[in-house]
Amino acid sequence: MVPRLKSRTERSRKPQNPDNGCRMSSFRTPSQLEPDLESHLESLECHFTWDLDLSRSKLLCLRDALEDIGPELGYCWLGHIYNLQGFVHHQLGLLEDARRLLCRAAEAFRQLRNTVSDEGPWLVVNYGNMAWLHHQLGEWARSGEYLSKVGALMTEYPSPSADDPHPEICAEKAWTLMKFNQKLLAVDYFQKAIRMQPDMVEWHTSRVLALVEASKKQNLDSDILEKVKIAKQHDPENLHLVALYLEAQAQKGARIHDEAQKLARKVLAKPVSSYSGVKPLLRLYRTHVSMDEAVDLAEEALERQPNSRYIKKCAAICYKRKVFSQSNKHLDRSLMDRAISLHKQTIALYPHSSLKMQISLANMYVKSNQRVEAEDAFKELLRRNLDPEEEQMVCSFYAKYLQYSQKERKKSVRFYMRAAAIPHHSFYRDDSIRRLERMSEEKRQPMSGDIEHFLVHLSI
Repeated sequence: MVPRLKSRTERSRKPQNPDNGCRMSSFRTPSQLEPDLESHLESLECHFTWDLDLSRSKLLCLRDALEDIGPELGYCWLGHIYNLQGFVHHQLGLLEDARRLLCRAAEAFRQLRNTVSDEGPWLVVNYGNMAWLHHQLGEWARSGEYLSKVGALMTEYPSPSADDPHPEICAEKAWTLMKFNQKLLAVDYFQKAIRMQPDMVEWHTSRVLALVEASKKQNLDSDILEKVKIAKQHDPENLHLVALYLEAQAQKGARIHDEAQKLARKVLAKPVSSYSGVKPLLRLYRTHVSMDEAVDLAEEALERQPNSRYIKKCAAICYKRKVFSQSNKHLDRSLMDRAISLHKQTIALYPHSSLKMQISLANMYVKSNQRVEAEDAFKELLRRNLDPEEEQMVCSFYAKYLQYSQKERKKSVRFYMRAAAIPHHSFYRDDSIRRLERMSEEKRQPMSGDIEHFLVHLSI
């Protein structure tokens, strides 16, 4: 018996919760299996071979993010959404859910393309995913069938480029990479797809969105601004694009208050979705209109959609920004209470993907002088089984709380050290190291020697 083939992602992390009712009894390849089946699976263009190395926490966050897109405003990407959802559920060990979602993806592609044939190059990634899934369920014959389907599609629909996959594959890979915050690589794959098939409006739009996000929005250069303008003209119904364009204009000094109000009416009339433009609209209001109007707009959105967890999340972020923009001396108690309430509600709605919001809640307790609640919140987070970057984040924020609010410098040093000692590159590790370096240079720092010794022996 030959052990089953693992995807590249699985090699670094096994799927969670395998005992979920799926047919998992046969996880070994029978002796009669073609000896080159594993190499065929590895050569496929699909989520299982794209090196999408994910932690469990990232998978859970992505699962929630994909659900928040919704089927209406994510319509043109619906097949891709279901395809990625299927992969995410597989990685979480929910194999029957994965099968259902991948089947739904295939049907969505067929409906969206509205072609005479039920088959097309847009199904290559989906069939590749299905081949992997059936292989891991021990359904060897079905896996082979999907491998044959992939081969037939690639023969019938060869790529126009000798060096790159078919444009449909490039576009799906680009869209997927965007969801994993690999923006520049996503831009590259969108460019490849557009070069081969230039008539897909959504590819142009998504390429520009990836460019904007890669440039961190606040520092858009004139070339990218022009690309946003052109994309907006070709895709005028994309309100997310419109919000980004108004934001870019405001950064250049333009007065956008009237345009922002018109956009707000359109966004609020749309079905709730993370694609509807509500998040960049609220950021636009907070930064370039007024914080008060941003809060009012968030409340109006909540009144229209009181049961939407995504709107509640956006409103919680808006209130948090307003709270932390106020000095402690002039803190509005009712505003703080509303912010805390929204955070608690949102955390309950996103139980597996709300770590940052839980940290924000702890920091709001600090700001409102609820020290017992703050300490309890931080200690509860520290007790959790966190991923390396999550642990660095919690330790970093707790150390700041100890240093600045509690004036417990020795204890804060220990938590900066704990964050820095985790061998994972992140902003929080780098920031902890910088703070330790500054603290070691302080003349009256009693732990200077310990800090210097720690930094000297720290593997960076």
